[in-house]
Amino acid sequence: MTEVSHKPGRQVLIKFIFLGLILVGYFAYLSHEYGLLTGGMAAALTWSFFVLCTPVADAGFLLDFPLRILFGIRMIVSEIMVWTVAISLNLFALRFATEAYDTTLLTRAFKEILTTPFPYWAVIVLSALGTFLSIRFGDELMDVVHQRDRDFFHSNHFKHELILIAFFGLVIFGYYHLVASLGIEMGR
Repeated sequence: MTEVSHKPGRQVLIKFIFLGLILVGYFAYLSHEYGLLTGGMAAALTWSFFVLCTPVADAGFLLDFPLRILFGIRMIVSEIMVWTVAISLNLFALRFATEAYDTTLLTRAFKEILTTPFPYWAVIVLSALGTFLSIRFGDELMDVVHQRDRDFFHSNHFKHELILIAFFGLVIFGYYHLVASLGIEMGR
């Protein structure tokens, strides 16, 4: 019985270490290519792109899920902090380190998104909605596992599933058109 209860924690730790190694490797590569300051900033901007421009808490996973498992901090609280850091980082970079955006295709597209409010901020708005909806859903799943808020989850589970499916369909449709307007070719 104890082996089963430790298995999810171990899987989370392995995923956390794996994602951490990817981030460190990417930082090392960009630092080698562009220098420590610009490469480090480009790696941080790439992380913030995944925070601000993807509709799930993928970049926040580095913090949200481990904090929830280890300390019981609700993922919504840690994700708000992740978004605060990502937004602050980009405000700083746009003001003082704009050259870091010129390092990769992803950061160049990200700069275009950030500096063109209409229509590209829709990517950030859609991503925020998707991220916080998925975080709410994730928190509910964790609560069910820990026997809290079970009635709320069961009474609203089907509604959440329909909302998530409809929302992600909308996001995919919107992303396709917004990414195409950025001039990025999407594989078919």
